Amino acid sequence: MWNPNLQTLLVGTIMAVGVTLSGCDSTKEDAQNPDAETTEQATTNEPVQDSANNPDLDGATAQQGTPVRYDVAAWGTDKVESLAVDELDNIKSVFGEVMSTDENSLDYASNPAAKYRFMKTDAPYLDIIDSEKYLELGWYYANPTDTDKEKELSQNHAKKAYQLSRQLMGDDGGKMVADMLNSQIIKNRIVGGQKIELAKCEFYSCMLVINKAAAQTDNS
Repeated sequence: MWNPNLQTLLVGTIMAVGVTLSGCDSTKEDAQNPDAETTEQATTNEPVQDSANNPDLDGATAQQGTPVRYDVAAWGTDKVESLAVDELDNIKSVFGEVMSTDENSLDYASNPAAKYRFMKTDAPYLDIIDSEKYLELGWYYANPTDTDKEKELSQNHAKKAYQLSRQLMGDDGGKMVADMLNSQIIKNRIVGGQKIELAKCEFYSCMLVINKAAAQTDNS
């Protein structure tokens, strides 16, 4: 965007260069005309604009959006069909249609894994990453300055994660997702019979990591 203050600076620079170039020719004339010195020394005092009162001087101002609201209470507490962490096909069906699959992905601990993406590449993501040791749920966590569409998708993703967590861990799983959406971080905790390595929502991302091996041991 063109900045009028930049235009003023350029004009001032050009004028200064002009004065310098003409200085040599006017030296004798100035010596013979004392009024010339007075004229050159006269300046016009112009008020300096305060950038605090003119946000355009500092560029774009900080945006303040509307925080995303997750109406967890409206997502329901009805009885759901329980799922085990190794029932991958049924787990994927909760998230919907798989749009793409990456068989050469990595899990939470950088082990070989398969990543199933349930959104198109240019849309806020909703993923399941499955490896021998971990089952991971990941989804886009909208920012207050995001568009209404991005916020809506973030809410829909969270609702699906809430539903799937209840199927995997009962009501405790749903409560854990609600805690994640309220900026709580869960680490190394047993929730509904499953070992949670990490569960958190921050920096545009939610991740819920279940240690499948530990969960099976705890339930045995």
